[in-house]
Amino acid sequence: MASFTLHGISVSRGIAIGRAHLLTPATLDVKHYLIEQDQMEAEVARLKDAIRTVHGELQSIWRDLPKDAPAELAAFIDVHVLILSDPMLSEVPLNIIRKRYYNAEWALVTQIDELSAQFDEVEDPYLRERKADIQQVGERILKVLTGTATTIPTPSGSEEKISHMIVVAHDISPADMMQFRDRSFAGFVTDVGGQNSHTAIVARSLDIPAAVGMFNASALIDQDDWVIIDGDAGVVIVDPSPQVLEQYRERQARLIRERKKLSKLKKTPAITIDGTEIHLMANIELPDDCAAALDAGANGVGLFRSEFLFMGRTGYNNKLPTEDEQFESYRKAVVAMKGRPVTIRTLDIGADKPLDTAEQTALNPALGLRAIRFCLAEPQMFLIQLRAILRASAFGKVRLLVPMLSHAFEIDQTLVMIEQAKAQLRTANKRFDEAIEVGAMIEIPAAALTLPLFVKRLDFLSIGTNDLIQYTLAIDRVDHEVAHLYNPLHPAILYLLSNTIAIGAKHGVPVAVCGEMAGDTHLTRLLLGMGLREFSMHPSQLLPVKQEVLNSDLRLLVPQTKKILRAIEPRAITEGVERLAAL
Repeated sequence: MASFTLHGISVSRGIAIGRAHLLTPATLDVKHYLIEQDQMEAEVARLKDAIRTVHGELQSIWRDLPKDAPAELAAFIDVHVLILSDPMLSEVPLNIIRKRYYNAEWALVTQIDELSAQFDEVEDPYLRERKADIQQVGERILKVLTGTATTIPTPSGSEEKISHMIVVAHDISPADMMQFRDRSFAGFVTDVGGQNSHTAIVARSLDIPAAVGMFNASALIDQDDWVIIDGDAGVVIVDPSPQVLEQYRERQARLIRERKKLSKLKKTPAITIDGTEIHLMANIELPDDCAAALDAGANGVGLFRSEFLFMGRTGYNNKLPTEDEQFESYRKAVVAMKGRPVTIRTLDIGADKPLDTAEQTALNPALGLRAIRFCLAEPQMFLIQLRAILRASAFGKVRLLVPMLSHAFEIDQTLVMIEQAKAQLRTANKRFDEAIEVGAMIEIPAAALTLPLFVKRLDFLSIGTNDLIQYTLAIDRVDHEVAHLYNPLHPAILYLLSNTIAIGAKHGVPVAVCGEMAGDTHLTRLLLGMGLREFSMHPSQLLPVKQEVLNSDLRLLVPQTKKILRAIEPRAITEGVERLAAL
């Protein structure tokens, strides 16, 4: 078989080399037929039994999670349990059997397809990825109905073949990924998924090389094929030549050696050659992530994504987390960071996340009622979260970060609501930090171009490069047809970044970057040359970025960066960034 290369989305860095192990989706085995009326209740009972079996499987996986399992896994399994319990999945298929006389598998697939179609209308990339959760739960039920094994068999063959297994699948659920932990699981390749899919998040947490969004990889790759995953490039090489295989083995060995060296930098302060101190912070989703942040030597939490506390709650049973639930989660993170600052972002979901599964979605949710717009439209819900965050500030340094601000009146309304939450806590004799710092996410071009409105009213700024790039370039990087247009080095992006950092410095307002650019070592020196002094990233990216900081001299970087910022042509910008790497 001739070698070929597949291109997808990089979600977790590193190189994996091994034999392909294919997982076949149960949906391929689904039969469609009509049942007799007297068989109807027996078919309903068969589906109910399958749902109960899957519920038991998920509970068992949750109970058996090892102590070193990423905190995200427990949360994702909880989400799958909630989906399984939702009437849209647990009852509607039963009604389809009774009304249309479909067999159980057909009824279930019909409803899954209907729910998936609803999520396809959602334009927000993070929320659109939640379609995969429904499909993954449905897949588990189908495997029970069809008698397909729900456990992953040990691949046959020689020790060489099974020593490094590359799992190739249409999709992999976080719960299924746990079955690989005790096996020689080197990496995974999936047809679907994006930067924000659960499988991508778990891959980054486990620090496993992965490439997703490969379209038809599971159809093109055969069982036991040699596969190379280049996680940095989002490239998969199938049946590589001996020369290519040897090159990647050398690169892999070099990366392993470099990682061992990096571990020695954990306690080293991030100070440039010229003596400038840089603050390296961690992005977290759950309080338990603080352990990884501390282990990597983070100076604090630059972004606590609070929407993970709401995942699976709002969309399936309408029970929002209470003030005490949120407070305990925030407090746990604050205490865990042992005095280091924790920046908590207020809820960043929108009306396109269905609080009611029957609710009509917005025509263009990415430009609709999301983030702070949604919170201001739901003041009681927002006040509950604000009070919870404020109460947590009594236990350590907390900063409050507000996403998607673009208008002065939005800032003013938010500040009024924060004062209202403070007044309510004073009345209730609840302690909080009266001087808590409030900041804005700069992720809309309008915000980046009207910064005087922000620096006048707020204590700090944090640039969310993911959304800023997407909104500025008018592209969705999860959409495979336009993903190639996603370019952090576009001159418009560089202008907005450098201008935000410069205006912040001029007015004495700290500026951080908390998007993917912060963890990209190829861009570390460029951001340093722009004047950035606070980076926030996934804990696994912190040590490589720290190494770049330690090897950087701002006296050399700043003049070269100014040349890059004056450039317009892509080639000139790319060559300038390459020269920075050599300084």
